Amino acid sequence: MTDKHKLDTRCVHSGELKDPQGSPHTPTYNSTTFAFDSTAALLDVVEGRSEGNLYTRYGMNPTIRSLEAKLASLEGAESAMAFSSGMAAEAALFLSHGRDGIICIGDAYGGTLELLSEQLPLLGINTHFLLGSELTQLDSLLSQGKRLVFFETPSNPTLEVFDIAAIAEQAHRHDAILAIDNTFATPINQHPLSLGADIAVHSATKYLGGHSDITAGALMGNKKLLNPISGWRKNLGQVPAPETATLLARSIRTLAVRVRQQNESALAIAKAMQSHPQVNRVLYPGLESFTGHAIAAKQMSGFGGMLTIETVGDGTTATEVVDRLKLITIAASLGGVESLATQPITTTHHSLSAQERSRRGITDGMIRLSIGLEDTQDLIDDLTQALQ
Repeated sequence: MTDKHKLDTRCVHSGELKDPQGSPHTPTYNSTTFAFDSTAALLDVVEGRSEGNLYTRYGMNPTIRSLEAKLASLEGAESAMAFSSGMAAEAALFLSHGRDGIICIGDAYGGTLELLSEQLPLLGINTHFLLGSELTQLDSLLSQGKRLVFFETPSNPTLEVFDIAAIAEQAHRHDAILAIDNTFATPINQHPLSLGADIAVHSATKYLGGHSDITAGALMGNKKLLNPISGWRKNLGQVPAPETATLLARSIRTLAVRVRQQNESALAIAKAMQSHPQVNRVLYPGLESFTGHAIAAKQMSGFGGMLTIETVGDGTTATEVVDRLKLITIAASLGGVESLATQPITTTHHSLSAQERSRRGITDGMIRLSIGLEDTQDLIDDLTQALQ
């Protein structure tokens, strides 16, 4: 297995350890600790002279290390770190590289906004929030010494798209780190590191996991940037369990085929909803009418399985539509094989004030859809009957 193999092949084979018993996949090592033949051998691992397994909470477990090799391969990264959740990955990233100030661009998951605006300031870590329409301020903020730029693209829930290469150039001109949350796009559709980003962030609970049965996160980048994060992960207890690592590696093997089908279905559904009289607008990067379509077409090979529709009427109308869905399930997550619907005002961005949601363009009538692997026409029919 080499980096020259195509991504579909790497999803299946990268990182897998050769099992002496003949398993084609890395076994689950539930051990919390690992034995050594001598003190010298132990010290070689503890002091970094050789790679090895020591203690699972440190991430030094063969199942977790195998997963991390697969994660790194997905994003074409030198290294990767697995976490117990996407928020754990973000928290460790911000604690390690955000102490000189963070710039968060555009919309983000509500939990991320809460962490940046409420918890981290208690530790003296402050974030400046820039809307996409305020990017002209980025150079000025970077010149003030802020050292970490973070954003999602496409973003949650408005699917706003940012030019990764252009922002990377700005950040690097000021010696800042650029971290991209690539959860919505997935490595199948977008490669932030090849576009100039320094770290790719994933809530692996979503598309990488893909079956709504695990909670995990990941950071991918070069070792120089990830090494300082490892101490935070270790001492905050953010390492995933070996069982979770096994399930995540299993799911990644089917990532490419799942995501490409979700891309295809989401585009068809977006086009169908675009002409529905009870829909004000559809937010989906694959639509030519979408504001960020040109940038998305330049930096993405597929447009993802996420779309947001805005119903005619207010939040009550949107709730009535969601409650009438029969096939699509009301749930807050995304990226699974089943299609999900959620209102940002009731789940992901419920904690934001009405004024802040309005400022960010998150309206009460929005319904965010995560398109799964059901028949596309069945999903269109379900949405159509709910909108009647």
